[in-house]
Amino acid sequence: MQNLKFILSFIKYYLAAKTRFDIHPPFLFELVTEVFNNEGDNLDYAKVEMMKSGLLKDERLINVLDLGAGSVNNKSDQRSVRQIARSSSRPVKYGRLLYRMAAYIKPKTILELGTSLGISSAYMAFGSPASRIITIEGSPEIANLARENFLKLELANVEVINGNFDDVLPGVLESVTQPELIFIDGNHRNDATIKYFNQCLSKVVNETVIIFDDINWSKGMQDAWSGIYHHPSVTLSLDIFFMGFVFFRRELSKQHFTIRF
Repeated sequence: MQNLKFILSFIKYYLAAKTRFDIHPPFLFELVTEVFNNEGDNLDYAKVEMMKSGLLKDERLINVLDLGAGSVNNKSDQRSVRQIARSSSRPVKYGRLLYRMAAYIKPKTILELGTSLGISSAYMAFGSPASRIITIEGSPEIANLARENFLKLELANVEVINGNFDDVLPGVLESVTQPELIFIDGNHRNDATIKYFNQCLSKVVNETVIIFDDINWSKGMQDAWSGIYHHPSVTLSLDIFFMGFVFFRRELSKQHFTIRF
């Protein structure tokens, strides 16, 4: 039944989604053209995807500490690296989208909630090598694996903080001035997602973009996403079904778009 609801939600999204030819606001048209529709390969993509390919074959068993909603398919506290890579990473087009978004915004600071094995972090780090990237991971052994992966990729601009989001996020937010790109990919509970959004609002500037993963993961996440994009601080919101993007640019009028991706 849950799978059927998910499929129906996707069909509804796909039928409602707009392409760049349906979009008129100049800022959004440029964003969709330069970021969402700018396909192609590059050497940075290849580096991350080669690492991901290796992780998908890695049979090492590690202890996993789930502090959020957890995995739908695997509730065990011991999993292989391969299982974690398979369940926690999206198809490559979403990682490449994060790369292009980071490259487009060129943020001074990127904040990520939910490192996992570091695949999304790596895309963003390569996309904006001048950025300081702070990524928070709740599970100690997964955090160590992410650090190992960043060393292999020679990414010196990524700092992994291990801890419960509830415990460490306030301190992290105090330590940064302008996180212009925030990626929230952890916990996946309604109240927690809204809480982290509200905490991050204290650091939002005009150019900030907050990206939410798994906005259709559950009814609770759908409700959280709806509450977030209706928030009065949000001026532009984009729904690509698996991810949601919110912008705070005061020069824009409040609009919500469903974009085909």
